[in-house]
Amino acid sequence: MDGNARINPYLAGNFAPVRSEDDFDLTVKGEIPRELRGALFRIGPNPQFEPKDPNHHWFFGDGMVHGFYVEDGKVAYRNRYMRTPKWELEHEHGRSLFGMGPMNTDPIAQGNEGGVANTNIVWHAGKLFALEEGHHPFEVDLKTLASKGYDRAYRGNVTAHPKMDPVTGEMVWFAYGVGAPLSAGMSYGVTAKDGAVLRRDDFQAPYAAMVHDFMVTRNHVLFPILPLTASLQRAMTGLPPFAWEPEKGSYVGVMRRDGDVSSIRWFNTEACYVFHPMNAWEEGDKLYADVMRYDVAPLFPNADGSPGAKAAAQLVRWTFDLAGASDAIQEEVIDDLDGEFPRVDPRFETLKNRHGWWAGDSTGAAGVRMNTIAHRDHQTGKRSVYALDAGDATSEPVFTPRSADAAEGDGWITAVIYRAAEDRSDFAVFDALDLAKGPIALAEVPRRVPFGFHGNWVGF
Repeated sequence: MDGNARINPYLAGNFAPVRSEDDFDLTVKGEIPRELRGALFRIGPNPQFEPKDPNHHWFFGDGMVHGFYVEDGKVAYRNRYMRTPKWELEHEHGRSLFGMGPMNTDPIAQGNEGGVANTNIVWHAGKLFALEEGHHPFEVDLKTLASKGYDRAYRGNVTAHPKMDPVTGEMVWFAYGVGAPLSAGMSYGVTAKDGAVLRRDDFQAPYAAMVHDFMVTRNHVLFPILPLTASLQRAMTGLPPFAWEPEKGSYVGVMRRDGDVSSIRWFNTEACYVFHPMNAWEEGDKLYADVMRYDVAPLFPNADGSPGAKAAAQLVRWTFDLAGASDAIQEEVIDDLDGEFPRVDPRFETLKNRHGWWAGDSTGAAGVRMNTIAHRDHQTGKRSVYALDAGDATSEPVFTPRSADAAEGDGWITAVIYRAAEDRSDFAVFDALDLAKGPIALAEVPRRVPFGFHGNWVGF
């Protein structure tokens, strides 16, 4: 290789793909609680072939699911590719065919439905779905991880971040880029507890943007339109399809869950970006949302193609006064530990929560370095952390309650930890309210699990 050639960071280190599909029984150190039964599923991008596009971005790799199956104190591991139409076509031809935009896609791929199914994996109404923003939910077998294909009942693309209502059992979701790729078209949808799609209603956002996640309360839904903009015109000229344009400003649309999309009220704040909220809830005429807020969208370039700034996120509380005359969002920093991937006890999603967890960055440097698992008690304001060894990195921490009727926060955090010195990974179990004492059990994977995006626990 030319010594001056740039190595794509998303194809190096623990970002690099692992292309084998394996089944391992893992060696356990410590003791897995007997009550912990089920599986932690994690998903992330894992290109099947060397990417065609020289500017390949992490977000565009083929999806691979990693399952950690826990029963009777033992842990088994299984990983499988999501065999989307894109994966199948490239597998047939033995090479990468899709770029990040139409100018870098092979003519052979024209007309192929595509899809990477690489961003989140959720369980609802007896179905395990691998999700990404551009396509239908992709169903996966719970035990074998075999691909079952797109669920056409959704009539189009669906967000990677639906919200599960613990009271009604509904799955509330949205979509962006609806009607045309990289457009301002959006959809609001609801799936019933039994899996029936109840509604899908379209509307227009203030501008086209990457709307990665959103917020849901008991009676309201909030759509953040933040200036990581989308542009087909830009993509057709070889510039980035998604880019940072702070002059567009930031908006959050608020509507009642049972309302019409024509009733959305647009609140505003200064330019910022949020990939993930922790939770949202309501009290009287006010809505509250705890979000991981960046001053600048990380990982993406500016609209002219120049490199974007590095940035870190902090936990911020947004307040929306529905009875007030102002459409300004009130903002308060509630924790100064940088981080990402915030989570709550799923039984308190859409409701006021006391406890929250996230993958933290104790370095204070710009960028995203997940070297700490953090817990915050919103009632006391106390934060506790578990710091990893130098070079190690954690996945998103996922909470599982000890039992269905356990108190909020009484349970375990599970995560996948990359061990840099050994170039392999561990499945880790922590006491959720006592992170500082370290993992109560580790299950050793004999190779590494590449960095990914999201995961969820499914109890058996």
